Amino acid sequence: QVQLVESGGGLVQAGGSLRLSCAASRRYAMGWFRQAPGKEREFVAAISRSGGSTSYANFVKGRFTIGTDNAQNTVYLQMNSLKPEDTAVYYCAAATGYIASYRNQYEYTYWGQGTQVTVSS
Repeated sequence: QVQLVESGGGLVQAGGSLRLSCAASRRYAMGWFRQAPGKEREFVAAISRSGGSTSYANFVKGRFTIGTDNAQNTVYLQMNSLKPEDTAVYYCAAATGYIASYRNQYEYTYWGQGTQVTVSS
């Protein structure tokens, strides 16, 4: 069983920054997804197991950065220039096998508990 432990959510004003972290028991291809109230869960960003390849949703390009601390088996999501529409519960996810599409949530096997991000206007 893989455990993913998330941290770093909170309340921030528009234009501010937050850094989310997700600690895993070993290295995996990892993704971040988010779900706002009344909306479906959507892809935010992903990184390959080696850390050499990343993918972003269009709405976060240039604002969010995904990276890894390989020594700690931790994936982070640095979120800058936050907007009220970024308010959601953010989930990290791990893929234990081959991924055809990082943007497809069904490619991921394990999920974190979620962390709330609230951006006030």
